[in-house]
Amino acid sequence: MEINWSSVIGIVATPVIAFIVGVLYGGAVRKITARVQNRYGPPITQNLFDIIKLYSKKTAIQHGVMQHLGPVFAITASVTSLYFIPVIKDSPYFQNFSFNGDLIFLLYMMVFGSLGMALGAGQTGNPNSAIGVSRGLSQMVGYEIPFVLALVAIMIQFKTTSLNELLAVQDHFTNWIIFQSPLAFVAGILAFLGMMHYAPFDVVIAPAEIASGPPSEFGGKYLGLMMTSGSIFAFVKLVLFVDIFLGGASDFITLIIKTFLLYMIPVLTGIVSPRFRTEQSILFFWKWPTFIGILAIIVVVLNG
Repeated sequence: MEINWSSVIGIVATPVIAFIVGVLYGGAVRKITARVQNRYGPPITQNLFDIIKLYSKKTAIQHGVMQHLGPVFAITASVTSLYFIPVIKDSPYFQNFSFNGDLIFLLYMMVFGSLGMALGAGQTGNPNSAIGVSRGLSQMVGYEIPFVLALVAIMIQFKTTSLNELLAVQDHFTNWIIFQSPLAFVAGILAFLGMMHYAPFDVVIAPAEIASGPPSEFGGKYLGLMMTSGSIFAFVKLVLFVDIFLGGASDFITLIIKTFLLYMIPVLTGIVSPRFRTEQSILFFWKWPTFIGILAIIVVVLNG
């Protein structure tokens, strides 16, 4: 059997690229937030240094098998989701394992990491972890509804559940789904605010309130693995939205521009927003975003 070396190179390079981009984006957010608050802020490479430092430390705290598996579930969900998303359109290296029905698969896989982390954090017995987990799962139910409605509207409109086929119909700037299905985009981007966990939807970590939420009992390599997973998962969500609504990217420069501009929506929203309470966050998603998602489906069905 002949080995497809282009695919092999892409499989190896994709998570590395995702990690580097995600870490640098996280560092850029810290810098931008600091400048808005009239501070200088850390260098954009600070998150990378922090992760390297955490991997070099030993962890003496042990709470059982599930505590070990929680971060593993998180990184598994992040990398697996990444492998089923075309990163660069029409590239022989970065098509990965995208297939017909991959949108349905991604809906399940992107939840897997959160559920795994909930089990891992729950075994620690720390009340801050339990509070963060309950808040996170509650908020996830909130934003998943408009997100799924937005995807359903797109699936019905274009009669496909394949990311590659959605990219194919966006062959020109004017054919981007953001213009073909604006209501689905609005519902999706409002759900995206919750998915990125910046204010006002940072109820899970809740800085200065519940001592970092689920990661409270995680340190050293565990925390480093969680930060690695978070960086990759941020890249996954950004690329997914670019592929669905913004026509994907045919090269890395376009990908960086599109993902960074998209990333600034939740970041800048968070800088100027106070945190919601958990019930406020859930009600937000169940009102206008859900209504717009339902309306998007109705419009698509009526237009045949």
